[in-house]
Amino acid sequence: MDVNKQKSISEILFVTGIGTEVGKTVCSAILTKYFNADYWKPVQSGDLEFSDSMKIISWTNENTICYPETYRLKLAASPHQSAKEEGIEIDLNKFKIPQTQKNLIIEGAGGLMVPLNDNELMIDLIEKLNVPVALVVKNYLGCINHTLLSIMVLNQRKIKLKYLILNGNFPQDTERIIVKNIHPKTTIIRIPYLKEIIKQQIETATKELEKI
Repeated sequence: MDVNKQKSISEILFVTGIGTEVGKTVCSAILTKYFNADYWKPVQSGDLEFSDSMKIISWTNENTICYPETYRLKLAASPHQSAKEEGIEIDLNKFKIPQTQKNLIIEGAGGLMVPLNDNELMIDLIEKLNVPVALVVKNYLGCINHTLLSIMVLNQRKIKLKYLILNGNFPQDTERIIVKNIHPKTTIIRIPYLKEIIKQQIETATKELEKI
């Protein structure tokens, strides 16, 4: 991965995944460290006692600024359901990209088609913010299908897939099919499997990116 040129340019990325539990927050932490970026989680559903913003601070350093979530929801569920439980409706017009002089990593909730309300999805938020995407992929049975569908809908919406993040180990045949279906200008980032999600492991993975 050659992202050295990117480090001197203002970088805003929306980190999404092919589904839930694919390692978006871990990958966001690594990207936050690599790009010396600030971090923003627009919607946090559940885990308020140890939110994704808190994890980023724990895994990176005290200099990382995590901007407040636009919505902090108690129920660990799809944002539209969590919001309904609290008697509110998520409004896309309330999302504003934080103003920062640094790079910015934005982390979504779940995948592209996660509903924010009865009419709008996570991909609608990405489209509104008008920023490129880093798509996190994890190897499991069905990941090829989920990855190609995610790439397809990004292409349909004309949203730039800037980085494809292969999180963990992949069989050669799986990786070949996935890579075959991305734009030639999409940069592939390979993040090794982490035995423990702790600050030291995040630092090691970040240094590995710098060697590539």
